[in-house]
Amino acid sequence: MLPTRFYFDNAFDQFFENEGSKMKCDIYEKDNTYHVEMDLPGFKKDEIKVECNKGNLVITAEKSSNDEDKDENKKYLRRERTYGKYQRSFYLGDIKEDEIEAKFDNGTLTISVPKIDENENKKLIDIK
Repeated sequence: MLPTRFYFDNAFDQFFENEGSKMKCDIYEKDNTYHVEMDLPGFKKDEIKVECNKGNLVITAEKSSNDEDKDENKKYLRRERTYGKYQRSFYLGDIKEDEIEAKFDNGTLTISVPKIDENENKKLIDIK
């Protein structure tokens, strides 16, 4: 008798998997700066785009299928590597958009996002 896991191995993985599950990240705050560390294994630096618009940080990674692999004699027994466009976005609030820094090294994207000091945005209003 074959174990159930053999028959249904990963049968429902794609059903419950979403785009964000491929882009695991940690976000923390230190020294008035947000730090985003995101795992993007298998991607190259030129396949990743980081945008910021009005406090929204958007990270997009896109991998296209290898079109060079057109061997008709090749019959896959299992194909798990996926291709496509993945995107995550985070609202960080009042940030210094022109001072954001990003680095990609060994499959990890690291982004530093300086916050605007709350006292800079405060304006004292005189009461008449």
